[in-house]
Amino acid sequence: MSSATSVRDFYAGRNILVTGGTGFMGKVLVEKLLYSVPEIGNVYILMRPKKAKTVAQRLEDLQRLPLFDRLKNERPNALNKIKAIQGDVLFEDFGLSNLEIENLSKEVTVVFHFAATLRLEAPLKDNVNMNTSGTLRTIKVAKKLKNLQIFVHLSTAFCYPDYEVLGEKLYAPPAKPEHVMRLIEWLDDRQLTLLTPSLLGPHPNCYTFSKRLAENVVEQAYKDLPIVIARPSIVCPSYSEPMPGWVDNLNGPVGVMIGAGKGVIRTMLCDGTLSAQVIPVDIAINAIIAIGMIEGTKKEKSLTIPVYNVNIGHQKPMTWGDVLTVAKDYGRKYPLSWPLWYPNGDITTNYTLHEIRRIFYHLVPAYCIDFLLFLMGQKRFMVRVQDRISQGLQVLQYFTMRPWSFPCPNFDSIPSKLNEEERIIFKVDVSDADPAEYMKRSVEGGRVFCLKEDVTKIHLNRSYHNFLFVVHWVCKILFWLLILSFVAAYFEPVRYVLSQGEPVVKYLPFVASAVFKN
Repeated sequence: MSSATSVRDFYAGRNILVTGGTGFMGKVLVEKLLYSVPEIGNVYILMRPKKAKTVAQRLEDLQRLPLFDRLKNERPNALNKIKAIQGDVLFEDFGLSNLEIENLSKEVTVVFHFAATLRLEAPLKDNVNMNTSGTLRTIKVAKKLKNLQIFVHLSTAFCYPDYEVLGEKLYAPPAKPEHVMRLIEWLDDRQLTLLTPSLLGPHPNCYTFSKRLAENVVEQAYKDLPIVIARPSIVCPSYSEPMPGWVDNLNGPVGVMIGAGKGVIRTMLCDGTLSAQVIPVDIAINAIIAIGMIEGTKKEKSLTIPVYNVNIGHQKPMTWGDVLTVAKDYGRKYPLSWPLWYPNGDITTNYTLHEIRRIFYHLVPAYCIDFLLFLMGQKRFMVRVQDRISQGLQVLQYFTMRPWSFPCPNFDSIPSKLNEEERIIFKVDVSDADPAEYMKRSVEGGRVFCLKEDVTKIHLNRSYHNFLFVVHWVCKILFWLLILSFVAAYFEPVRYVLSQGEPVVKYLPFVASAVFKN
């Protein structure tokens, strides 16, 4: 049954506050709201000065991104609705004055809380201060908004690693958030480093731990505020909006595919039979916008906080093995420019084999390259790059080596609550999509938007790629000949056969008898 209020009607005339509006998902959210809801009010983005740039300069840089091209071409005036507010979730009241808070209180009716640190390897203090304490500070500001209609909290589907099946509900936190927030205030970095493993428990990193605590903070505020939690799975490049393959970072699976295409990632711990729990960023944002309307128009407040697992893994299943196959095939047809080595990496579930490959394919080449750079008087960087890659893979491998199950009846019910037109505008059902085609778009997005490569020079890339293929096989042959020479040097029957220069078959009886004699 369709909702009585459409998504566009709900947001029309409303002023929105977005924390994390300059992040990957935040930018797509802002663009989609401005493009698909022409009558929307102002979109306030919390922003801080960064890298010697003022908030005004950062806003100009934001609007120059290719992400906003369709807005500039079709609805240029919509960009005037983006209002940058100099503030930070690391400070109480975002560091805003009482007057600024009062103005927001009168105007803002919807809050999207996206601000978070996504550095999975970051220490406990950084993660808790941003993801947990930052959520609490945002809730305190939200409580001052007189006309708040809905508060949408962005979480993650991976914040409960000790549960094999994560339903659309909240689970008990491993520790009280207020206790952990006090700890990071009282203890120094060394003390926190020692304490972190015992605090994390089943959590693979401080990110999932801090996001789990944040959900409990949100739950405690539910009695005072209209709140909903959205838990997306691994967010990847866009499916179609505002352009296919849009991405602004190389985190997650896209970074692995691009790294493999550049020849610097050649092994990874990953179970190829497991389902790849990923979702395109535009599909996730469509769902989150619709969720804001659905929960913001409910007449009665439910007893428990509403939770949506934003996940499409069940709509069009694709395994990690499928992802690797598609990426390899596409990468060979349309190779990236100047890869370090012939892209021919692989995945395995065998830790020993992975470590052997990592030593020979990652570390040894990195040290050789840095040694050559040292001899030429150039700055060395490959070992440092491989260290960062190893850290990134170690974090990501946790999510690719175990099955994840995210039942999502609330998410699946979204289309039934939209009218026919808005099911297309705010598309969340991709059961008719081609996963292989999407993976190709993701690789192209990484090539164009992150690496800034010229797509007209792919024919040159292909020539260099073919050259590396020959070099790759020459090196493999030489390597195994080297191994064979060592075997021959220490194994008398083999050395005897090779020294005769005659067909090996002729000497097989001799070799066999020599082996059994020894």
